[in-house]
Amino acid sequence: MRLVAIYAGSVRTLAPSGEPTGIYKLPIEMANVGALGIEGDVQVDKRYHGGPDKALHQYAEVNYARIAAAFPVLDGLAVPGSIGENLTIPGMAEDSVCIGDVYRIGEVVVQVSEPRQPCWKINAKYGVEGLTEFIQDQGIAGWYYRVLEAGRIQVGESVTLQERYNEGVTITQANRVIHRQTENAASVDRLIAACGIAEGLKNRLIKRREDHD
Repeated sequence: MRLVAIYAGSVRTLAPSGEPTGIYKLPIEMANVGALGIEGDVQVDKRYHGGPDKALHQYAEVNYARIAAAFPVLDGLAVPGSIGENLTIPGMAEDSVCIGDVYRIGEVVVQVSEPRQPCWKINAKYGVEGLTEFIQDQGIAGWYYRVLEAGRIQVGESVTLQERYNEGVTITQANRVIHRQTENAASVDRLIAACGIAEGLKNRLIKRREDHD
């Protein structure tokens, strides 16, 4: 696999609300990556984006075709880089990436920590009602990485899977648990126990299990 695009952005505003956002990102050829992500890239709402467990966001390139098929008005507009992601790596998607996977991208080593949860700003950015809900229902919001080894990444560099700790605990499966599409206790417990899961998500799932019990 190869890194075919890197994206970073500054603070912009969403029309007509005037809300600040970091969803608008532009392609860059190389980036320095630290514990909090790409240097110079902005994540506005730190409750949902950014921090050590959400340092980088990857979106599956193949999902844009699904969006365009469901929302024809977005054909040619829903393209890689437009949903606020940092990385495009063909060959990776929610059904093939697992929680805890460790990848090397150039000098940088990252670990998959949790699925992205889409927010209302996706609807606002594209100007289409129901898109955020479609992305959530389909489980195609992408995923986050934490950075295990900082360094530089550059377009064209190889991407290699170094460790897989949780075979079968895919982003797709994690989304089913998170969004209660399955209430199978074993599936919930398996996600809670997954090596590399984001602490915030793990704690929310533990609380959910305790409340259910």
